[in-house]
Amino acid sequence: MRPRANLTSRALPLCLALALLSTAAAAQDDGNPADPFEGFNRGVQAFNDGVDNAVLKPVATTYRDVVPQFARTAIGNFFGNLGDGWSAVNHLLQGKLEPALNMTLRMAVNTTFGLGGLLDVAGEAGLERQSEDFGQTLGVWGVPPGPYLVLPLFGPSTLRDTTGRVVDMQPETAPRYTQDEAVRNGALALNVVDTRASLLGATRLLDDIALDRYSFIRDAYLARRLNQVYDGNPPEERFDEPK
Repeated sequence: MRPRANLTSRALPLCLALALLSTAAAAQDDGNPADPFEGFNRGVQAFNDGVDNAVLKPVATTYRDVVPQFARTAIGNFFGNLGDGWSAVNHLLQGKLEPALNMTLRMAVNTTFGLGGLLDVAGEAGLERQSEDFGQTLGVWGVPPGPYLVLPLFGPSTLRDTTGRVVDMQPETAPRYTQDEAVRNGALALNVVDTRASLLGATRLLDDIALDRYSFIRDAYLARRLNQVYDGNPPEERFDEPK
């Protein structure tokens, strides 16, 4: 079936990247037990930053300046609505029935009364988004995060979150609903640009306050993911302890 083929083709580069990382960094020693591949990761982040500065950031800046705020909000709502269904599935997999029902209802309301998700009618009615992904589900199931990784083009991750991301790729993306390749690629590009545009302010703040940009991003990512897995109530332990 085509969705399975797409999943396989997308998972393969990630698996190859992980294999390369393990080979290149096997003998590397680092003071942070959560980040044994720091040298490799810093190189990948430098590559990602170069691509971002040369391509994605300028495009996102132009998009923000040209597309009106109401249109950008509608686009963000649309893609967020597509992800709500997958969040409901992950809530259910984690045994959280009430959030699963709320997210299912939220998607149904916005799809039906919000012009296919362009308007966040459910949010206005008090049904707030409670996003979950498969990486969080794996964490709830007890799978340790593993080493910190920086993936080419995808950015910060862990071994667990990389596995989760491969699973997330199919259900969370709009293109799976159409067989038109041009529409699929256009939707993916629009989602990426819209997401990057929403982070322009955060990037500017990060550049202003971070003495070591790499360490700041890594520590913030690991702390955020720990907080998400435990729904805001993480155990009394350091997030950078080896797992």
